[in-house]
Amino acid sequence: MIKTPYLLFLGDAPDQLAAKVAQGIKDWRPENVVGQLRLEGCQADVGMADMTLEEARQADAKTLVIGVANRGGVISHRWKDVLIHALEMGYDLASGLHNLLRDDADLVKAAQEHGGALHDVRVPDDDYPIAKGRPRAGKRCLAVGTDCSVGKMYTGLAMDAEMRRRGHRSTFRPTGQTGILIAGDGVPLDAVVADFMAGAIEVLTPDNDADHWDHIEGQGSLFHISYSGVTMALIHGGQPDALILSHEPTRKHLRGLSGYPVPPLETLRDLALSLARIANPSCVVAGISINTQHLGASAADALCRETEHRLGLPTVDPYRHGAGRLVDALATL
Repeated sequence: MIKTPYLLFLGDAPDQLAAKVAQGIKDWRPENVVGQLRLEGCQADVGMADMTLEEARQADAKTLVIGVANRGGVISHRWKDVLIHALEMGYDLASGLHNLLRDDADLVKAAQEHGGALHDVRVPDDDYPIAKGRPRAGKRCLAVGTDCSVGKMYTGLAMDAEMRRRGHRSTFRPTGQTGILIAGDGVPLDAVVADFMAGAIEVLTPDNDADHWDHIEGQGSLFHISYSGVTMALIHGGQPDALILSHEPTRKHLRGLSGYPVPPLETLRDLALSLARIANPSCVVAGISINTQHLGASAADALCRETEHRLGLPTVDPYRHGAGRLVDALATL
């Protein structure tokens, strides 16, 4: 178990989206966080108190969580002194980066000398099978996006929270480092060998009661050249009964791919549904989730209304407006 409370390490994040791990933990498990630690030049802020390692220890912080998801998932050389000093002070370290803490000799040495634990949450725990495609009992919902980092995880968390608030049977199923740090378990899908990714999602979402919903954390995008593979594994391994289309309206191009425009929601709807129906012929598109964090309230409301009128599907920002209407859309399935 990763000890709480956390101090969130934002490092030298170049923008807010680069600190999405820290932001997700702060938004969904604020009771587990005492503050944030930022290096000079950091351009992200998750709205927690800025603290030094010493101040956070006085506030009973037990684990320094690397809350940055940089391109390639590497441990920056600029961070090393901070991470080693944290271990010397008695912190544990937790990370969801591809570059593992346990593979860094300096961090291993410091952890051994000072009794700290190194938690790599992006390491698969199980030997997953190849997907079989067998229909499973229970219901499953998956958010798919026009791009990466558009709010798919927030959509799943918000829908799960709303269903449980109503007394319905529901589970959030994490598939990435932030979701795992929030929920405590899951499958780090992008670290699973490709042939076994869909099988890992079958294991993550097993047979369940007929009225139980699994909300599978979405990853990547079918349109993103770098990360489309994880999305396909979720669509086929998850065999969703319902898809939620997720979109961030202020993007000019796909994240990190300036030559690729963000596709319209209609294109996402048609492509994702056709692929989902290979594994589950009964799958439907149930609603639309718009990430309006960069819009004012009136502009956000107007965009949701226009999108709903255009596509004929309930459209909300589930974090801003609540996920009630998206949950309502699942009631008939």
